[in-house]
Amino acid sequence: MSIVLVINSGSSSFKYQLIDADGGASLASGLVERIGQPEGRAVHVDAEGDETERTLPIPDHTAGFQVMLDAFAAHGPSLAEFPPAALGHRVVHGGARFFEPTLITPLVEINIDELSALAPLHNPGALQGIRAAKAAFPDVPHVAVVDTAFHQTLAPAAYTYAIDRELAEAHRIRRYGFHGTSHKYVSEAAAAFVGGEREDLRQLVFHLGNGASVTAVRGGRSVETSMGMTPLEGLVMGTRSGDIDPAVLFTLARRADLTIHDLDELLNSRSGLKGLAGASDMRDVLARAAAGDEAAALAFDVYIHRLRAYAGAYIAQLGGVDVISFTAGVGENNARVRREAMATLGFAGVEIDPARNEAPGAGIRIISTEASRVTVLVVPTNEELEIARQTVQLLP
Repeated sequence: MSIVLVINSGSSSFKYQLIDADGGASLASGLVERIGQPEGRAVHVDAEGDETERTLPIPDHTAGFQVMLDAFAAHGPSLAEFPPAALGHRVVHGGARFFEPTLITPLVEINIDELSALAPLHNPGALQGIRAAKAAFPDVPHVAVVDTAFHQTLAPAAYTYAIDRELAEAHRIRRYGFHGTSHKYVSEAAAAFVGGEREDLRQLVFHLGNGASVTAVRGGRSVETSMGMTPLEGLVMGTRSGDIDPAVLFTLARRADLTIHDLDELLNSRSGLKGLAGASDMRDVLARAAAGDEAAALAFDVYIHRLRAYAGAYIAQLGGVDVISFTAGVGENNARVRREAMATLGFAGVEIDPARNEAPGAGIRIISTEASRVTVLVVPTNEELEIARQTVQLLP
């Protein structure tokens, strides 16, 4: 077995999963959170699904990795019996520098640190996790799998913002795209599911969770994606605004006396569904709308309006579409979102089967009718498995 320990680090937490990259089985997973707070929390889940939890001080990521190692030793599986051949690290922003899985060297660490200017909420935490992981596992390769890498195939016309060219180049202002690991995994899984020739397959992948993005994929390559220089651009999300007229920021700065920090916090943390409806979870929004909350009903309508707008635009960019996939928390589990998002796409050959769409299920499943010219799927994403698979590509 090619065992990979996948690490997804943030500034005050990290998730982990021990994966057999060949067979796809998860041998264990867990979460270490509230790092640096007076009381930290660690959860470990073994292959049978048995969960154990500890509450204890976890001063930094290095201590957090020791807590993880203790959990493996106490609750299994034994890392002596299933030693990781490598560690795969999720890195959110790779700029234009990383376009494939990359062995982590001191120079790569410097690059990840420099790119923190483009992802100040994500890259510093990833770097902390990498350094703690290398201290805990000094004798195995560590590989960076970058969320932006899948979108490095975007054409200049797709990634260029129409601002002063020299200024943009000096400050690396361009569209990079995100959720790339998920979009890659889902588009490849969907292509394998439908079969046939992949070279000309035209796909839309809707990754709808608290963060949300849509990617147009042609022949396995990303050709357009909704997130931009940061994960703020594009669709309406749980707490992020998505697309907005930039002049709104100038207006709020002048009239409401909001600072740059205030505006950043507004658009990233107090907008989207939360800003419109007071709740960031789609389930709560729909419950409030069903109870007669007009603000929640409007929030849902705005969310769907943006999904349809992007679907239509990306079908135009692709010249048609063969497969549409829904993934992530909302995409996989909310039949109403899927139904409403696809309701106006009959012109493109999309026809949803109500019974299939409403039926729960595990694994990849078709929700379009037999007569639909476009195959519409629900495809559970597995970013950790994709990271593990990309990591083993670099092993001898």
